Amino acid sequence: MPDAPGLELIRGEIEQRHRGAVLDTSFDRGQAVLAVDPEQVLDVLRWLREAPGQGYRFLSSLHAADYLPAKPRFAVHYELLNRDRVERIRVKALLEDVPAAGPDAAGDPPPPAVAEASSGAVPPAAPPADETLPEIDSCVELFPTADFQEREAYDFFGIVFRGHPDLRRILLPEDYVGWPQRRDFPIGGEPVTFTYNERAYG
Repeated sequence: MPDAPGLELIRGEIEQRHRGAVLDTSFDRGQAVLAVDPEQVLDVLRWLREAPGQGYRFLSSLHAADYLPAKPRFAVHYELLNRDRVERIRVKALLEDVPAAGPDAAGDPPPPAVAEASSGAVPPAAPPADETLPEIDSCVELFPTADFQEREAYDFFGIVFRGHPDLRRILLPEDYVGWPQRRDFPIGGEPVTFTYNERAYG
């Protein structure tokens, strides 16, 4: 991975071509990180992939995170690999939460379905029609391996990837409500009986 001076050189070169694209640099768990403007994330990813001397052509992972109560709340992480040099770099795009529309945003009591879900019941069966979700551009055109990974981030965090060729849930049912890896998602649901438990405890 790039060392600290190398990471700052990368930042400087990106800034020459895309002003304001890189917001910060850091080392997280020993890995070089570029925090970028989400509106310019494709410019940064394309530069890291195609610029001479960079060659980060393999997207080994794309995943989302919810940092509630921090602001910005969400992040999309892109783990890029230069396989020739065996070097990794992470690009992190921070996304603001989108306030809910309607009376809930003003602090009114939640509707019965939400209150029931908060008590541990299974969430209701139809998604709210007026929900607004955070958005970022899809990078599938640059990295085809992002296809299913962006769908997974959408499925669990409710992050919309603009321009994705087929953005829909990938693991949960299409009519599932909510985004279960968000930190404010209600905990609970139906207990799962595993085969081992049935054999051991009847």
